[in-house]
Amino acid sequence: MKPHDGMYIDGAWRPAAGTDTITVVNPADEKVIGEVPAGNALDVDTAVRAARAAFPGWAATPPAERAARLAALRDALVARQEEIAETVTAELGSPPAFSRAVHAGVPVLVAGSYADLAATYPFEERVGSSTVFLEPVGVVGAITPWNYPLHQIVAKVAPALAAGCTVVLKPAEDTPLTAQLFAEAVHEAGVPAGVFNLVTGLGPVAGQALAEHPGVDLVSFTGSTAVGRRIGATAGAAVKRVALELGGKSANVVLPSADLAKAVNVGVANVMSNSGQTCSAWTRMLIHRDRYEEAVELAATAAAKYGDRIGPVVNARQHERVRGYIRTGVAEGARLVAGGPDAPREHGYYVSPTVFADVTPDMTIAQEEIFGPVLSVLAYDDEDDALRIANGTVYGLAGAVWAADDAEAVAFARRMDTGQVDINGGRFNPLAPFGGYKQSGVGRELGAHGLSEYLQTKSLQF
Repeated sequence: MKPHDGMYIDGAWRPAAGTDTITVVNPADEKVIGEVPAGNALDVDTAVRAARAAFPGWAATPPAERAARLAALRDALVARQEEIAETVTAELGSPPAFSRAVHAGVPVLVAGSYADLAATYPFEERVGSSTVFLEPVGVVGAITPWNYPLHQIVAKVAPALAAGCTVVLKPAEDTPLTAQLFAEAVHEAGVPAGVFNLVTGLGPVAGQALAEHPGVDLVSFTGSTAVGRRIGATAGAAVKRVALELGGKSANVVLPSADLAKAVNVGVANVMSNSGQTCSAWTRMLIHRDRYEEAVELAATAAAKYGDRIGPVVNARQHERVRGYIRTGVAEGARLVAGGPDAPREHGYYVSPTVFADVTPDMTIAQEEIFGPVLSVLAYDDEDDALRIANGTVYGLAGAVWAADDAEAVAFARRMDTGQVDINGGRFNPLAPFGGYKQSGVGRELGAHGLSEYLQTKSLQF
């Protein structure tokens, strides 16, 4: 796509307030593929004012009409799926097949789910002598990451619009072209002017201005726990609501009764997917000590098969960060059984699919989010030991449990301190709530639980 040289505000592409720009680089070959404006506080203020002006009308729009606009948005995304996939591949480096199936495909499912929910959600109910109304929060400041650029946008914007909120979106600076495509789809869907607004820019400038703006009623942020803490503190000082989807260090627990080969192969695939740039990736594989070496060999073999099948990580900073973690793992005594810190290609931000064995729970690579194609395999003695290890980080976003039958796996999963657990390879469900315990965040995304984040409650007694 040809990048827009302005911001999408109040239903039109408008010149940026300043002259600073963001250069967009293809991480596969390090070539420049575009340039977008780097918005500042003035751009954010203009967008928030447009959203505030549009809020009363959109909040008063019947849910059925909001549902119709979301259905039209879904259709606009369907029509652009190939262009979306090509754009994500260009600016994120995702392999084309993965871009089509996941980066372009999943957002269509999520947008459609909110079109359905907007039409059927119980925005009011009678409770005794009271009528309880669920009303839109107001103006939403949505700050989204680069790892799933369109999915994360849709997962915030669609429920906000379904609820009757208006939105100002600040997308990640590494993937702004996908956000511009989304703005075009919103326009094509006939969403009224000012209901959705886009400001591209840097996090410390445009993102901070959006989080701090007094005209924003709720900040929805997905990204690192460190930034989430700052946004939470800013929102707390203003008594402003937040929804935070933050980091993860998810455990993949393989119980002794499980099909070991299947659990290990699916677990490796999960970590290597999207080049490891998934907050919910099962980056810690927990194996009973009696079958530990067998599992390590299976994991190393599986990882070696990926080779060039995974794309690069997003940028030079992330490239060095991930390889730095691999060096740290070696320095702390973990056994490297696949991959390593050396760059596999002369050009592009590629990282070799990497597997560590002999990892102990206190090692850096077992505690901190790496956000790259790096798996740590840990041994446990019994189920209580496995649970202690699984729950032994500051995170609690996702996880997996494998056993001979679902009941055994569910019993273990119920004791895990995490927001979402896949049982024996359970499939992605766009209606299931997604979000974390502990430092993995506050609130939920997707489905009815995701919609409720953008609603506030009023009761009338009569």
